[in-house]
Amino acid sequence: MQFCYTKKTRGLGALVLGAAGLMMGGISAPALAEGQAQWPTKPVRLVVALAPGGLADVLTRAVSIPLAEALKQPVVVENRPGAGGNVAGAEVARNGRDDHTFLIAPTTTESVNPLIYKNMAFSFEKDLQPVALLANSKLFLLTKPGFEAKNLKEFIAHLKANPKSFSFGSAGNGTTPHLAGELVNVGAGVAETHIPYRGAAPAIQDVMAGQTDYAFGPVSFMPMVNAGKLKLLGVASRERSASYPDVPTFTEVGINNVFADSMFGIYTSSSTPANVVRAINTEINRVLARPEIAKQFAEYGAEAVPKTPEDFRDMVRAETQVFTPVVKSLSIKAD
Repeated sequence: MQFCYTKKTRGLGALVLGAAGLMMGGISAPALAEGQAQWPTKPVRLVVALAPGGLADVLTRAVSIPLAEALKQPVVVENRPGAGGNVAGAEVARNGRDDHTFLIAPTTTESVNPLIYKNMAFSFEKDLQPVALLANSKLFLLTKPGFEAKNLKEFIAHLKANPKSFSFGSAGNGTTPHLAGELVNVGAGVAETHIPYRGAAPAIQDVMAGQTDYAFGPVSFMPMVNAGKLKLLGVASRERSASYPDVPTFTEVGINNVFADSMFGIYTSSSTPANVVRAINTEINRVLARPEIAKQFAEYGAEAVPKTPEDFRDMVRAETQVFTPVVKSLSIKAD
């Protein structure tokens, strides 16, 4: 899923270029165990699996500024979009023993891509390892203005009373908004029609135009809700959104497992030493814990979520358990 924040992205890009040359003598580099070589010894490379201007790109550039200061090395952000994160994942996996290269990708690259792509040039299990969770972005159920339901409970009741009568759009086959819609189908016992688009924006535009009935989208589409062009009925998460606490989860209306948060993770080569993974995890989490970073993430509808590599791995495993049955039962394949 990609979102364009051109003005702020340009500003962040300028700041990153400035940060790339920082060698901050007053900030300590990550501490490694006694007797081990200093790390990092050269610029740190962040390979983003989505295009420039996308949410992952914007958040990565925001973090890279203070991260460069903490590491006392330039942090270079490189975009390698394509194949749902597979292009960037293969690039990082190919780097082998280079412990200065990291992947920023949607967690569906790990949880879903092995199921929907016939051939992948790398394996998460063999070639990559988790480092940290960069951010989480919740998805909201958005319907066309004229949709009969006034709330989430009525929405589910309407689907059950009219199975196979509605359509929902998404950013494409196998994307998180698509899987959210299919999880609703499973939970409600219906079979509404999925219509894939090339991106979230055209999918939501057709909901506003009444060409499709509903879709799942991020908080960036809330201005359309406020303008009356969309109706906001629910959130596809385990808990309510702090920004929209009045919007219920599907669990609250009796529909289980509609958990489709858009998470962005940080990975590195499986050969990267454990001490290096710990060192950069510590610095990334320190950055994510800064109030100004949390505020900046919130402006883009994302949550800065510091996690250990183990906790991040467990979150992706939980996501995999939710998505795998629906992907396999529907034989979902990549576009």
